[in-house]
Amino acid sequence: METLKIYRKRIIPDECILLKDDVILEANDEIIITKWKTLKPRRDFHHGYSCYFLKTGYKVSKFYREDDSLLYWYCDIVDYTYDEAQNSLIVTDLLADVVIYPDGYVKVLDIEELSVALKKELCEPEAVIQALSRLGKLLDLIYEDKFDTLSSHIDKWVETD
Repeated sequence: METLKIYRKRIIPDECILLKDDVILEANDEIIITKWKTLKPRRDFHHGYSCYFLKTGYKVSKFYREDDSLLYWYCDIVDYTYDEAQNSLIVTDLLADVVIYPDGYVKVLDIEELSVALKKELCEPEAVIQALSRLGKLLDLIYEDKFDTLSSHIDKWVETD
């Protein structure tokens, strides 16, 4: 069977990119874990790991600087579309994001983009409802000190890599 192809689809800006250099470390019906380097050189971060939670609509990523120090955890609210014939997964970014810094500070990002996308009819109202619901559940996990139920999937690979 051909290797799974993962695409990152954005609503703002409108783009869909094959993540051709991502290395799949683990894949099953519930999660896909990848390791990657930035698509384009950046000063702020260099590489990382991502875990796609297929049942909950989260993509949790651990971002590292070039010196391997942790920059932050980045959580995307996403939706998944699997094409069995192409063995491809399209990961659609539903715009709302959460960043968790090493000191524990939590920041919610891009909520205003949800309203822009809805106003410009770039997405269906149902997608906005889904994004807000998933964001609420993710924040509940974080505030209840249960983020490790997500991050541990990546950390086990970081320790062995």
